[in-house]
Amino acid sequence: MSAPKSIKHVLASARTGEEATIRGWIYRTRSSGAIVFAVVRDSSGIIQVTAKKGNLPDADLGAAKSAAIESSVIVTGKIFEDKRAPSGYEMRASSFQVIGAASPFPITEYQSEELLLDNRHLWIRSREQTAVMKVKASIMDGARQWLKQNDFVEVTPPILTQNACEGGVTLFKLKYFDREAFLSQSAQMYLEALIFSLDRVYSLTPSFRAEKSRTTRHLTEYWHLELEEAWVDNSGNMEIQEGLVSAMVENALRERREELTLLGRDPDDLKEVRPPFTRRSYSDVIGELKAKGHDVEFGCDLGAVEERAVTADEKVPMFVTNFPKEIKAFYMKEDEVDPRTVKCADLLAPEGYGEIIGGSERETDVNKLIERLNNLNIPIEAYEWYLDLRRFGSVPHSGFGLGIERVVRWVCKLEHIRDAIPFPRTVARVYP
Repeated sequence: MSAPKSIKHVLASARTGEEATIRGWIYRTRSSGAIVFAVVRDSSGIIQVTAKKGNLPDADLGAAKSAAIESSVIVTGKIFEDKRAPSGYEMRASSFQVIGAASPFPITEYQSEELLLDNRHLWIRSREQTAVMKVKASIMDGARQWLKQNDFVEVTPPILTQNACEGGVTLFKLKYFDREAFLSQSAQMYLEALIFSLDRVYSLTPSFRAEKSRTTRHLTEYWHLELEEAWVDNSGNMEIQEGLVSAMVENALRERREELTLLGRDPDDLKEVRPPFTRRSYSDVIGELKAKGHDVEFGCDLGAVEERAVTADEKVPMFVTNFPKEIKAFYMKEDEVDPRTVKCADLLAPEGYGEIIGGSERETDVNKLIERLNNLNIPIEAYEWYLDLRRFGSVPHSGFGLGIERVVRWVCKLEHIRDAIPFPRTVARVYP
């Protein structure tokens, strides 16, 4: 028996009549008496295997006949071209071993979303979920490569905190020994503390938001890529976002064209994602929405409907800048030109996929921060350490947070964000 190779490797180097050994799981199977047609999958792809009486020992043929979907197998055989086979080649088995026999698989071709979610631990074996996870890995790797090239240092902020970065309404509370603490919804404040020694920092951590939102773009637990940069204003912050997102998409295109195509995304659509991205003011967007018949006024936040309306026909992401101060977080810097607004930007994905980044220039005036905290009736005691960052050598600085799963949803053209993460956590689901 030859050493096992990945199915992708076998197909890439396939020569008629050459022997190979693969190992994987039964993806599909059917039998017609003396011959078994089994499609075997591994992490790299699929190949059709035929087990025919006379070509392999009777015991192996019996094993092939009995092997149910998702049984793990090791197969040796010769490779032959067959245009009817899923990958254009088939393996004619001379040896067929069942390593782990499978019980009847609970997932069949047509199943409800609830059943698929209840069996998520099994559904993640599907080709679609496998493709998403590979694209996601390339997106994250593209981010890390770009960040390293641009002098960002990866740091490890805490997940347990006593600070509410964006207010306390959407925090998960827990008992922390004899006091109250929260699961982090953002590492921003801790990253701000680290720019005074490291200049440019980032973290990739889980974030938790107790929002009772049942939408196609909300998770209660998601992966959050956050950056903070010393000596950077809001305009420079947007330039960093353009470079980062473009690098993430570019790496997915470079490494995962096959997976993107399987998911229904035309990879060529993503070639247009490169700087500069469109920049539009919040005021202009509100005007456009009103002209289209939307019931919005200055001061309204942009929801999924409004974001879809302004990006449905776009091919590249779009910045919306200068939101009203009242609907944004207390730490955002007031715009001197229009004090009603803050120096911020939301980055909206094209094709109606909505917000993927929220960022801003940070307020450096400690007195303004205290005033805003008081106006919001937020106790200052828990934020004294954060205010110290302004008292001891503050500098102009900016930052942003990017939702990894929101980017994956857009790039992979997914209907629902829950398919951008292996085990989604939503308002209704924390199992399995």
